[in-house]
Amino acid sequence: MSLLQVRGLQKRFGGLKAVDDVSFELAPGELLALIGPNGAGKSPTFNMVNGQLRADGGSIRLDGQELIGRKPREIWKRGVGRTFQIAETFASLTVIENVQMALLSADAKLFSMWRRAAEHKRAEAHALLDHVGMAAQAERPCSELAYGDVKRVELAIAMANGPKLLLMDEPTAGMAPKERSELMALTKKLVVERGLAVLFTEHSMDVVFAYADRIIVLARGRLIAEGKPLEIRDHPKVQEVYFGTGKTFEKAKRTSEEAA
Repeated sequence: MSLLQVRGLQKRFGGLKAVDDVSFELAPGELLALIGPNGAGKSPTFNMVNGQLRADGGSIRLDGQELIGRKPREIWKRGVGRTFQIAETFASLTVIENVQMALLSADAKLFSMWRRAAEHKRAEAHALLDHVGMAAQAERPCSELAYGDVKRVELAIAMANGPKLLLMDEPTAGMAPKERSELMALTKKLVVERGLAVLFTEHSMDVVFAYADRIIVLARGRLIAEGKPLEIRDHPKVQEVYFGTGKTFEKAKRTSEEAA
Protein backbone atom coordinates (compact mmCIF):
# COMPACT_ATOMS: atom_id res chain seq x y z
CA MET A 1 0.00 0.00 0.00
CA SER A 2 1.36 3.42 -0.97
CA LEU A 3 2.06 6.08 1.63
CA LEU A 4 2.83 8.87 -0.85
CA GLN A 5 0.91 9.23 -4.11
CA VAL A 6 1.97 11.87 -6.63
CA ARG A 7 -0.30 12.28 -9.64
CA GLY A 8 0.07 14.55 -12.68
CA LEU A 9 2.35 17.02 -10.92
CA GLN A 10 2.85 20.30 -12.79
CA LYS A 11 5.06 23.35 -12.26
CA ARG A 12 5.74 26.25 -14.60
CA PHE A 13 8.24 29.07 -14.33
CA GLY A 14 7.07 31.56 -16.92
CA GLY A 15 6.88 29.67 -20.20
CA LEU A 16 9.05 26.81 -18.96
CA LYS A 17 7.45 23.54 -17.86
CA ALA A 18 9.83 22.63 -15.03
CA VAL A 19 7.69 19.65 -13.99
CA ASP A 20 5.35 18.17 -16.58
CA ASP A 21 2.79 15.53 -15.58
CA VAL A 22 5.01 13.60 -13.13
CA SER A 23 3.44 10.69 -11.24
CA PHE A 24 4.93 8.17 -8.81
CA GLU A 25 4.22 6.34 -5.55
CA LEU A 26 6.25 5.53 -2.45
CA ALA A 27 5.47 2.77 0.05
CA PRO A 28 6.40 2.45 3.74
CA GLY A 29 9.76 0.70 4.16
CA GLU A 30 10.99 1.87 0.76
CA LEU A 31 13.94 4.05 -0.22
CA LEU A 32 13.18 5.83 -3.52
CA ALA A 33 15.84 7.81 -5.41
CA LEU A 34 14.86 10.77 -7.61
CA ILE A 35 17.60 11.41 -10.19
CA GLY A 36 18.16 13.21 -13.47
CA PRO A 37 20.57 15.57 -15.24
CA ASN A 38 20.77 19.27 -14.40
CA GLY A 39 17.50 21.00 -15.22
CA ALA A 40 15.53 17.76 -15.10
CA GLY A 41 13.01 19.05 -12.56
CA LYS A 42 14.26 17.18 -9.48
CA SER A 43 14.38 20.16 -7.12
CA PRO A 44 10.93 21.55 -8.02
CA THR A 45 9.40 18.09 -7.65
CA PHE A 46 11.12 17.55 -4.32
CA ASN A 47 10.16 21.00 -3.01
CA MET A 48 6.52 20.60 -4.02
CA VAL A 49 6.25 17.44 -1.92
CA ASN A 50 7.66 19.40 1.02
CA GLY A 51 5.37 22.40 0.47
CA GLN A 52 8.20 24.85 -0.12
CA LEU A 53 6.99 25.25 -3.70
CA ARG A 54 3.34 25.30 -4.71
CA ALA A 55 2.28 23.02 -7.54
CA ASP A 56 0.40 24.46 -10.52
CA GLY A 57 -1.49 21.22 -11.02
CA GLY A 58 -1.78 17.61 -9.98
CA SER A 59 -2.06 15.96 -6.60
CA ILE A 60 0.27 14.99 -3.74
CA ARG A 61 -1.37 12.74 -1.17
CA LEU A 62 0.11 11.43 2.07
CA ASP A 63 -1.97 8.65 3.62
CA GLY A 64 -4.80 9.80 1.36
CA GLN A 65 -4.65 13.45 2.52
CA GLU A 66 -3.90 16.18 0.00
CA LEU A 67 -0.71 18.15 0.70
CA ILE A 68 -0.90 20.74 -2.08
CA GLY A 69 -1.80 24.11 -0.60
CA ARG A 70 -0.46 23.27 2.86
CA LYS A 71 2.51 25.10 4.36
CA PRO A 72 5.79 23.27 5.10
CA ARG A 73 5.17 23.49 8.85
CA GLU A 74 1.76 21.87 8.50
CA ILE A 75 3.18 19.14 6.24
CA TRP A 76 5.94 18.53 8.81
CA LYS A 77 3.32 18.12 11.54
CA ARG A 78 1.54 15.54 9.39
CA GLY A 79 4.62 13.33 9.48
CA VAL A 80 7.07 14.53 6.84
CA GLY A 81 10.69 15.05 7.93
CA ARG A 82 13.43 16.62 5.83
CA THR A 83 17.20 16.95 5.64
CA PHE A 84 18.96 19.50 3.44
CA GLN A 85 21.85 19.51 0.99
CA ILE A 86 23.75 21.79 3.40
CA ALA A 87 23.20 20.47 6.92
CA GLU A 88 21.16 22.83 9.10
CA THR A 89 21.99 22.74 12.82
CA PHE A 90 22.56 25.33 15.56
CA ALA A 91 26.36 25.40 15.72
CA SER A 92 26.45 27.11 19.14
CA LEU A 93 24.25 24.48 20.80
CA THR A 94 25.33 21.02 21.85
CA VAL A 95 24.36 17.96 19.87
CA ILE A 96 21.63 16.97 22.32
CA GLU A 97 20.31 20.53 22.59
CA ASN A 98 19.80 20.58 18.82
CA VAL A 99 17.67 17.46 19.03
CA GLN A 100 15.80 18.76 22.08
CA MET A 101 14.95 21.93 20.16
CA ALA A 102 13.41 19.79 17.43
CA LEU A 103 11.43 17.83 20.02
CA LEU A 104 10.24 21.08 21.61
CA SER A 105 9.09 22.27 18.21
CA ALA A 106 7.28 18.99 17.59
CA ASP A 107 5.47 19.55 20.90
CA ALA A 108 4.61 23.12 19.80
CA LYS A 109 6.66 24.60 22.67
CA LEU A 110 8.05 28.10 22.30
CA PHE A 111 11.80 28.51 21.95
CA SER A 112 11.58 31.20 24.66
CA MET A 113 10.88 28.39 27.10
CA TRP A 114 14.28 26.79 26.40
CA ARG A 115 15.94 27.78 29.69
CA ARG A 116 13.15 26.22 31.75
CA ALA A 117 12.89 23.23 29.43
CA ALA A 118 16.56 22.21 29.33
CA GLU A 119 15.62 18.70 30.50
CA HIS A 120 12.61 18.43 28.21
CA LYS A 121 12.57 14.99 26.56
CA ARG A 122 16.26 14.57 27.21
CA ALA A 123 15.92 10.78 27.31
CA GLU A 124 14.07 10.81 24.00
CA ALA A 125 16.76 13.03 22.48
CA HIS A 126 19.43 10.61 23.69
CA ALA A 127 17.49 7.72 22.13
CA LEU A 128 17.38 9.50 18.76
CA LEU A 129 21.11 10.20 18.95
CA ASP A 130 21.74 6.58 19.81
CA HIS A 131 19.85 5.55 16.66
CA VAL A 132 22.21 7.64 14.51
CA GLY A 133 25.39 6.71 16.41
CA MET A 134 25.89 10.12 18.06
CA ALA A 135 24.94 9.45 21.71
CA ALA A 136 28.60 9.51 22.81
CA GLN A 137 28.96 13.05 21.44
CA ALA A 138 25.71 14.39 22.90
CA GLU A 139 27.36 17.13 24.99
CA ARG A 140 29.70 18.45 22.29
CA PRO A 141 28.86 21.70 20.50
CA CYS A 142 27.85 21.07 16.89
CA SER A 143 30.53 23.55 15.84
CA GLU A 144 33.21 21.01 16.87
CA LEU A 145 31.86 18.10 14.83
CA ALA A 146 33.18 16.66 11.60
CA TYR A 147 30.80 17.26 8.70
CA GLY A 148 29.75 13.62 8.50
CA ASP A 149 28.72 13.74 12.18
CA VAL A 150 26.76 16.97 11.60
CA LYS A 151 24.78 15.12 8.94
CA ARG A 152 24.00 12.39 11.48
CA VAL A 153 22.74 15.00 13.93
CA GLU A 154 20.59 16.50 11.19
CA LEU A 155 19.11 13.06 10.58
CA ALA A 156 18.24 12.75 14.28
CA ILE A 157 16.59 16.20 14.12
CA ALA A 158 14.58 15.15 11.07
CA MET A 159 13.35 12.10 13.01
CA ALA A 160 12.17 14.18 15.99
CA ASN A 161 8.56 14.40 14.81
CA GLY A 162 8.37 10.64 14.23
CA PRO A 163 7.93 11.01 10.47
CA LYS A 164 6.23 8.53 8.17
CA LEU A 165 8.02 10.08 5.19
CA LEU A 166 11.59 11.42 5.16
CA LEU A 167 12.77 13.71 2.36
CA MET A 168 16.55 13.85 1.92
CA ASP A 169 17.98 16.48 -0.42
CA GLU A 170 21.46 15.41 -1.60
CA PRO A 171 22.13 13.64 1.73
CA THR A 172 25.77 12.80 0.97
CA ALA A 173 26.82 16.11 -0.62
CA GLY A 174 30.27 17.19 0.57
CA MET A 175 31.00 13.87 2.28
CA ALA A 176 33.93 11.50 1.81
CA PRO A 177 33.14 8.06 0.30
CA LYS A 178 33.31 6.26 3.66
CA GLU A 179 31.01 8.85 5.29
CA ARG A 180 28.56 8.55 2.40
CA SER A 181 28.32 4.79 2.81
CA GLU A 182 27.91 5.02 6.58
CA LEU A 183 25.12 7.62 6.38
CA MET A 184 23.17 5.74 3.72
CA ALA A 185 23.60 2.40 5.50
CA LEU A 186 22.18 4.10 8.61
CA THR A 187 19.28 5.50 6.59
CA LYS A 188 18.57 2.08 5.13
CA LYS A 189 18.53 0.63 8.63
CA LEU A 190 15.94 3.21 9.75
CA VAL A 191 13.83 2.41 6.69
CA VAL A 192 13.81 -1.28 7.57
CA GLU A 193 13.40 -0.96 11.36
CA ARG A 194 10.76 1.79 11.37
CA GLY A 195 8.96 1.13 8.13
CA LEU A 196 9.99 4.61 7.08
CA ALA A 197 9.45 5.83 3.52
CA VAL A 198 12.38 7.85 2.12
CA LEU A 199 12.49 9.99 -1.02
CA PHE A 200 15.96 11.30 -1.80
CA THR A 201 17.77 13.20 -4.52
CA GLU A 202 21.42 12.36 -5.12
CA HIS A 203 24.18 13.05 -7.63
CA SER A 204 26.46 10.21 -6.47
CA MET A 205 25.43 7.26 -8.60
CA ASP A 206 27.35 4.81 -6.43
CA VAL A 207 25.09 5.81 -3.52
CA VAL A 208 21.91 5.60 -5.62
CA PHE A 209 22.62 2.16 -7.06
CA ALA A 210 23.88 0.69 -3.80
CA TYR A 211 21.04 1.83 -1.51
CA ALA A 212 17.86 2.72 -3.44
CA ASP A 213 15.07 0.13 -3.63
CA ARG A 214 13.66 1.90 -6.68
CA ILE A 215 14.73 4.81 -8.87
CA ILE A 216 12.70 7.38 -10.80
CA VAL A 217 14.44 9.36 -13.52
CA LEU A 218 13.42 12.81 -14.77
CA ALA A 219 14.57 14.62 -17.89
CA ARG A 220 13.31 18.04 -19.00
CA GLY A 221 10.56 17.92 -16.42
CA ARG A 222 9.13 14.56 -17.44
CA LEU A 223 9.45 11.11 -15.89
CA ILE A 224 11.32 8.94 -18.41
CA ALA A 225 11.96 5.77 -16.39
CA GLU A 226 11.02 4.06 -13.15
CA GLY A 227 12.21 0.77 -11.72
CA LYS A 228 14.71 -1.16 -9.65
CA PRO A 229 18.40 -0.19 -9.85
CA LEU A 230 19.34 -3.00 -12.26
CA GLU A 231 16.44 -2.08 -14.54
CA ILE A 232 17.42 1.59 -14.58
CA ARG A 233 21.05 0.69 -15.18
CA ASP A 234 20.14 -1.08 -18.40
CA HIS A 235 17.39 1.33 -19.55
CA PRO A 236 18.39 2.66 -23.00
CA LYS A 237 16.63 6.02 -22.62
CA VAL A 238 18.26 6.62 -19.24
CA GLN A 239 21.67 5.85 -20.67
CA GLU A 240 21.03 8.15 -23.61
CA VAL A 241 19.51 11.11 -21.76
CA TYR A 242 21.16 10.92 -18.36
CA PHE A 243 24.46 9.15 -18.89
CA GLY A 244 25.35 10.20 -22.45
CA THR A 245 27.84 7.70 -23.80
CA GLY A 246 27.51 5.56 -20.70
CA LYS A 247 31.14 5.94 -19.65
CA THR A 248 30.24 7.71 -16.40
CA PHE A 249 27.80 4.88 -15.74
CA GLU A 250 30.40 2.16 -15.33
CA LYS A 251 31.19 2.80 -11.66
CA ALA A 252 27.48 2.83 -10.76
CA LYS A 253 27.04 -0.34 -12.79
CA ARG A 254 29.74 -2.13 -10.82
CA THR A 255 28.26 -0.82 -7.55
CA SER A 256 24.76 -2.10 -8.37
CA GLU A 257 26.14 -5.51 -9.31
CA GLU A 258 28.05 -5.74 -6.03
CA ALA A 259 24.98 -4.70 -4.03
CA ALA A 260 22.66 -7.14 -5.84
